[in-house]
Amino acid sequence: MLRYVDHKKMGRGIHDWLDSHFHFSFAEYFNPENIEFGVLRVINDDQVKQGKGFGAHPHKDMEIVSYCVDGELTHGDSMGNEETLTRGQVQYMSAGTGVIHSEYNLGTKLLRFLQIWIYPDASGYKPNYGDYKFNWSDRVDKWLPIVTSVGNKENVAPIKIHQDVNIYATEITKGRKQAFEVAPGRQAYMVLIEGDAVVSNPDGSSVINMTMRDGLEIIEQDIEIEAKENAHILILEMQKPVSKLN
Repeated sequence: MLRYVDHKKMGRGIHDWLDSHFHFSFAEYFNPENIEFGVLRVINDDQVKQGKGFGAHPHKDMEIVSYCVDGELTHGDSMGNEETLTRGQVQYMSAGTGVIHSEYNLGTKLLRFLQIWIYPDASGYKPNYGDYKFNWSDRVDKWLPIVTSVGNKENVAPIKIHQDVNIYATEITKGRKQAFEVAPGRQAYMVLIEGDAVVSNPDGSSVINMTMRDGLEIIEQDIEIEAKENAHILILEMQKPVSKLN
């Protein structure tokens, strides 16, 4: 099953320094039918003006991944970590028993990044931070594994989190196609970060046109993506929740 998520119908958070698109309920946007997708709780597409940002604030029992799209993202936290990331680079934070952090745009142009929250597989982990400065070329016309679970020995992604989630990035060149498999019992959420693309299933019964910031829920379904313009994409693949019988 494929379900298209139109960015024009997403929740918004618009302030003098911040413009956010909310893929799921967050802050001032609440939709009881759009709280989460499996263990995926938050994807916020944030644009932050120069010299502004999210001041020091706490988190607990959440796996947080930040994907820098453009500009400079400067992180600081109560564990003593300080780092600045640029386009295509990724940071993660296991909030565990509790951590305080800040995220600022200290650069010279608008910052855009994806803020992703994932429920951990257990509570009370020791807080942890890390980042990885991927080469852009490693995602061109191929899937770049960036995140996987701590216990996954098959996925070579360098970032490990406390949940059965695999995150991949790619940039598909205009006119080229790329496939992604979602096995039985699994599901995935796709974000078209930049560009235009057409997504279809193998038999062609579902054909979806996507533009920048659109999302797509993919449940037990393989897909093929054709880039109409260079298509910068993030996919989060995970276990499908088990249905609860009354």
